[in-house]
Amino acid sequence: MASYDAIAHHSSPYGSGDPYYNHSTGYITPANPKSPRSKWLKYGVPLGILTLIGLVVASIVASKSHAHSSHSSSSSSGGNPAAASSAVSAKNAVGIFPTATDSEFMKPLYPSTTNAAAFSVPTFQSADSQVAWPKDPYQFPSKPSPTTLRADRPRLIAPQYKWNALPNLIAQDPYLKFWNDTIFGNATTYYSLPPVAYRMDGSSGILDVAREVKMRIKAFAYVYRMTKDSKWVNRAWSEIQNAAGNGTTSFGPTTDKWNSAHFLDTAEFSAAFAIAYDWLYDAWTEDQKSQMRFTLNLYALSLGVSIFQNANPNIGWWTAGIQGNWNCVCNSGLTLASLAILGDDTTGNAQTLLGYTINNAKQNCASGVTSDGTWNETANYWYFGTLGYAEMASSLLTAAGSDFGLLSANSNFYLTGLYHMYVFGTTSLFNYGDHGPNKFSTTANSMLFFGTVYNAASYALFQRDQADAAEPWSMFWYDPTISGAYWFDAPLDYVFNSSMDQWGSMRSSWTDMNALYVAMKGGTLQGHQAHGDLDCGDFVLDALGTRWAGELGSGDYLSQGYFDSELQNATRWLYYRKRTEGQNTILVNQENQNVLAKPSMTSGSSGTVQGSSTVFQAPGNSTAYIVFDLTSAYFNVASFSRGIRLLNGRRQVLLQDDINAQGSVMWRMHTNATVTVDPSGTSATLTLDGQTLTMQILNAPTGAAITTGPAVRLAGDPALPTGATDQENRDVTVVSISLPAGQYSLQVLFNPQWPGLQASDYVTPPSVPLSSWSLTSHK
Repeated sequence: MASYDAIAHHSSPYGSGDPYYNHSTGYITPANPKSPRSKWLKYGVPLGILTLIGLVVASIVASKSHAHSSHSSSSSSGGNPAAASSAVSAKNAVGIFPTATDSEFMKPLYPSTTNAAAFSVPTFQSADSQVAWPKDPYQFPSKPSPTTLRADRPRLIAPQYKWNALPNLIAQDPYLKFWNDTIFGNATTYYSLPPVAYRMDGSSGILDVAREVKMRIKAFAYVYRMTKDSKWVNRAWSEIQNAAGNGTTSFGPTTDKWNSAHFLDTAEFSAAFAIAYDWLYDAWTEDQKSQMRFTLNLYALSLGVSIFQNANPNIGWWTAGIQGNWNCVCNSGLTLASLAILGDDTTGNAQTLLGYTINNAKQNCASGVTSDGTWNETANYWYFGTLGYAEMASSLLTAAGSDFGLLSANSNFYLTGLYHMYVFGTTSLFNYGDHGPNKFSTTANSMLFFGTVYNAASYALFQRDQADAAEPWSMFWYDPTISGAYWFDAPLDYVFNSSMDQWGSMRSSWTDMNALYVAMKGGTLQGHQAHGDLDCGDFVLDALGTRWAGELGSGDYLSQGYFDSELQNATRWLYYRKRTEGQNTILVNQENQNVLAKPSMTSGSSGTVQGSSTVFQAPGNSTAYIVFDLTSAYFNVASFSRGIRLLNGRRQVLLQDDINAQGSVMWRMHTNATVTVDPSGTSATLTLDGQTLTMQILNAPTGAAITTGPAVRLAGDPALPTGATDQENRDVTVVSISLPAGQYSLQVLFNPQWPGLQASDYVTPPSVPLSSWSLTSHK
């Protein structure tokens, strides 16, 4: 949360203060805002030509039929040719589905319309279609090997046959055309900038630098291959020389320029050099290629070999049981680099590494997705992990003709596309836990790749209008035979019920920027690679085009002990943004939650789905609810359940806590809104971005009153480490309700003030114990 201004003018969580935040949720401050803007922490898209950005969320058609042990390098879908032609024609007649972009949150604005032909079932049409990618003409061995590669270049992600087909596909597909234009625009802007400067960000290394270099190299290489203008090769070379330490300005220390102590940096530089080497292979001189191979081996591949041969455990800890983004990104970067130079490499490092990285990623990275599709770190770290995995699998498919079991190593990996879709609210992610570093080259375009390989057209329809879709990977991962609309028959509610990451989300529409969205989580508090918060019962609330209850996000990654452990006494839990009091949940006895918590979840949904129209009003009996038993998350509680449900045709929200506590109880919610509490103390009016929401304590327990205060540590909190400070949470108000120890049913009703609704249109729900909640309990 915290203010955008804190990012623009003060230290970012990574300390770099870099203004080019490339977060794929795409929140930037408009250059000339026409209305008051929210103060949630927002991220900008760097230097993009993003005029039509959209949200596309899919109906649930993910299929495991393609999740076999060794994916083929090309695939096709069946279908009636006439139907295929009709569906594609309807899609192209509409063009890009959203007509504009919300200037504050960079979310799509859809026209209010029904189009049964275009807004239909998400599907891929026949591969024989005029708008389909041609089949890869290269014949791989019947028994593929990761060291037996295609003879032509490029090898990685975009073989030459796709480049040959691309101009014709661009001419026929509005999305490809828009992305192509945007990539050219970004490359032109990057061209005039100096090479990315070296800047060490403490223990967080030079990851921003590496990812920015990678972002630029992808753009330069793409535009060169589309134009054959050598100026893009020359500009890419200046970036390569600079990152190798051979440029006109100093780049890091004399040795270990890619900061192997923080091996993510090394891996992302490796990927950048791999793309440059492979995509520009025919444009480089032999001396240039030799220099790149030397740099890759010196700063990356030789170290990778030593890691896997147990000679360098201090920098290779990510290989042993690390089921998160570190393992994905590191293995992916080493794999791309090895594939790029294999055959030219005389050291043997590339061949050796390909014998390690694939199996290690299958054993570790693949398990970053839990049994229900949730990424086991946070919604933001999903981007890093899944993109690394997609880049690795895609490169193996195009270079060697097989993914070697990567895509089927976790039988539930295909579900992670659903996770990404449902963790997106109407304004932003349900962005619990750490948000991570600047994304730059990291996008959600793995959704386009997963859409094809898992036969889940909905994933690609979700991603293709997102703010980060317009970059080179999209041009080759997108299947232009796709048709339909993500919202067609898309359930409005979904619960993810793995024991590690229990959570769920509910909404009133997929296509209305002003729709209601709520999400709440339980889950365990350990096992998240030290990126989680003590946040069982945490929730967010969107309505009327803004976020009313939101997340504070990352603490300062350079803070003492921030990543040391997830134990109860971990230093991490001393920092406000990680403490229970820094979440939208209940605080008991002013103590952090129990890290050994094992919540349980029940839920119900009317099963409401949206049809072919972008205009959707849920029927009056449409509802959904989620209830967590959070007793195990607290030390001074005899029993505690928290439930949240939608009321009145999904226009109101009830949040209820049934608790029996031996310590003081404090209900807490963080908001950017201006909060005015009425004289009775039992209701409040929140105003934000020109909109209004009211909240009311129903059947208020004796002494219950709404109060407000700053988002700062509470008096009596344990001290921070010597010299440490908490980050300032500017423009954030904590709304709280405090009660002494006892047994209560604390019910808070949220009423967004929808245009056209009168006071009499709102309902006051009956008081029903959470144990008795059902789909009909609040009629």
